[in-house]
Amino acid sequence: MLPTREALTMPDTIQQLVNGALEDGNPLLLAVVERQGRPSLSYRGSAQVYDAGSIGLWVRNVGGETLAAITANPHVALMYRSATIPMLQFKGRARITSDAAERTRIFELSPSRERDADPERRGVAVLIDLDSVEGVQGFVDGKPDYIRIGS
Repeated sequence: MLPTREALTMPDTIQQLVNGALEDGNPLLLAVVERQGRPSLSYRGSAQVYDAGSIGLWVRNVGGETLAAITANPHVALMYRSATIPMLQFKGRARITSDAAERTRIFELSPSRERDADPERRGVAVLIDLDSVEGVQGFVDGKPDYIRIGS
């Protein structure tokens, strides 16, 4: 069992970026470490804010390496980038949830095109408890506007 940490709270502006990422053409990029110790990246269109300190994912490909990697090593990172946001990195601990309420909420928070791709809900719900959010959230007077929340 991983130690619990003080809850992180994402600002509303960052929550809005995450929730609009797919529709804005900027899906979050998920980094995991495969069982063989190799890094693996995948875009996650279903990524949405579950609450101010966590991100939910609906993973449709239950036979893929992502779920096996999370089971073996729950430490993950997500990256957001757009034309106006140079880089936001989210680090946390992922867990596959079978709790009916969490599964339902994660599925229903996903963008409609993600839900439409799995109408039978055969996918798996993943909840990422965030440890940190950091990066450059824009520019103010030509200078980078850095953000760092958490550890």
